[in-house]
Amino acid sequence: MPVKGSRYHNAELFSVDNAQLRLFPGTRARSIVRATGVLEYTVKDGDRLDLLALYFYNDSRKWWRLLDANPQIIFAADLTLSENVGETVLIPRMVEAGARR
Repeated sequence: MPVKGSRYHNAELFSVDNAQLRLFPGTRARSIVRATGVLEYTVKDGDRLDLLALYFYNDSRKWWRLLDANPQIIFAADLTLSENVGETVLIPRMVEAGARR
């Protein structure tokens, strides 16, 4: 069960119960709405998603907000932006307008 207040809180839960497959409880992918970018930032050498989140949001765990706002960043497993140096990325609001914290 997702933690109340997490970005997966309202995600649809599912499980597969089939003779051919093992029982697998999981969470369906959450819908990602277009983030409201309020800043444009040019990626510099050494930038990482978690460090940008720390700088802009004061919370390195909010790196996924940057990823949501920039679908062109495909691989974020290592959080580096080395392949995106010189590109402009959007920095969305910390909390979407009208959303609860």
